[in-house]
Amino acid sequence: MEWVGFPHLGIDRLDISSQIKIFGLSIHWYGVIIAVGMSLAVIYAYFVAKKFGINRNNMIDVIIIGIVCGIVGARLYYVIFKLDSFSGDLLKIFDLRTGGLAIYGGIIFAFLGGFFGCRWRKVKFLPMADVAAIGFLLGQGIGRWGNFVNIEAYGTHTDLPWGMTSSAIPLDIQPVHPTFLYESVWCILGFIAFNFFLKYRKFDGQIILMYMAWYGFERFFVEGLRTDSLWLIPDVIRVSQLISLILVVFAVFALLYMFLVYLKKHPDKECLYVKTVEFEKSCLKKNKI
Repeated sequence: MEWVGFPHLGIDRLDISSQIKIFGLSIHWYGVIIAVGMSLAVIYAYFVAKKFGINRNNMIDVIIIGIVCGIVGARLYYVIFKLDSFSGDLLKIFDLRTGGLAIYGGIIFAFLGGFFGCRWRKVKFLPMADVAAIGFLLGQGIGRWGNFVNIEAYGTHTDLPWGMTSSAIPLDIQPVHPTFLYESVWCILGFIAFNFFLKYRKFDGQIILMYMAWYGFERFFVEGLRTDSLWLIPDVIRVSQLISLILVVFAVFALLYMFLVYLKKHPDKECLYVKTVEFEKSCLKKNKI
């Protein structure tokens, strides 16, 4: 059994077991936590589907396809950038019990699978993507605690008050950044903020673009702290940082473009965003107030 601690917070030792035995069968907490995160994300999506004009029954079919594709993608993404680790025994590629799932691979393949699932079940993709984006934030916020029980996805040395120590972390870098915690908190905050924002949503696809910018911004910086990054060019370019940067730049420009398109289609809405005397007079005249 391993342990973790946060000595500056007065927590010297917490015993951590990565698995539990039920009727002689070992069940990994990592899988349980990921499953809980996924399940809550699906439940959330089910309850908000009508707000986005989505048929719930058809949506569930799309979600199942997305989850299966997401798991395959998360593993494939990890294997591609860690191929040397599997060269001696290719069958290990299919052994998920040893870990090795990459969130970006899961997200990319989940949305690809979801796209084709939407075409099959006649569900509008962009509203479905908006729902999925908020569900992802909830699932990721919970799922990152699977890294905690595995004592992984931690960062470099830090002297900050919440620095983490552990029997599973090299002594020469302790205490370290609990980067799993940073991402968990950021995703939960995003989940809450996006739910408050829903009543201001102007067009389909707005939420998924906001998700790309929100998550990509955090991941770019947090990935730079991690000690287990997948590298595109060793010690030069981290894969997740590059993808995060691309997502943020794309999302910001796409949001600006889509917002301008929205204003062009709804010229009266300019009154809500531009506070000049001319526009205010125009609003009064148009609305006959």
